[in-house]
Amino acid sequence: MIELKNIIKSYKLWNNDSIDILKSINLNISKWEFVAIIWPSWSWKSTLMNIIWMLDSPTSWEYYLWWTRVDKLKDSIQAEIRSKKIWFIFQNYSLLPRMSALEQVILPLSYQWISSKDAKKKAIEFLNKVWLGDKVKNRPNELSWWQSQRVAIARALVVNPDIILADEPTWALDSKTWEEILNLFKEINSEWKTVIIITHDISIAEKASRIIKIKDWEIVS
Repeated sequence: MIELKNIIKSYKLWNNDSIDILKSINLNISKWEFVAIIWPSWSWKSTLMNIIWMLDSPTSWEYYLWWTRVDKLKDSIQAEIRSKKIWFIFQNYSLLPRMSALEQVILPLSYQWISSKDAKKKAIEFLNKVWLGDKVKNRPNELSWWQSQRVAIARALVVNPDIILADEPTWALDSKTWEEILNLFKEINSEWKTVIIITHDISIAEKASRIIKIKDWEIVS
């Protein structure tokens, strides 16, 4: 389903030297897997997720998605894949401060052929799915960290993507709450979705069905 070949990402330094932050990454993720990518350092850990989501272009790469080489596709086609097939749950949740939880979840549906009535109904359905049916009118400043995370998850699920990417999905959560969030990801995975999380915490990674370890910018297992 996802195949990355020889991914190299380099950045130029102020003195014109360059530094490799990804070194010859080769990665295969099958359909309907629940995979954790463990990256012990906070540095550059989101870069790989941005590459999978086609928001960042490596220095050298081949990227196949559903056996199609997507790194050669036009930007407009990549954007369509991002909006319909892959959804990214950011570490800071990226909720819009003036929007209610309901409006946050409706937002991605505005890019699809769906009536406002049906979009609202669908958004409420997914907020109920993440146990936030009583918070539909709340704005981000009226939600806890874990409630904000669940809004972000509902916003991802409402477009029915095939792949869910999550960057440090349990960041700033207590152990009870992160267990609930990870159980939710397991449930999502059981509904024929591919789930990929990136974390620096091995105890989080162990909840996935497969762990991929990255050390010194290379896959080591």
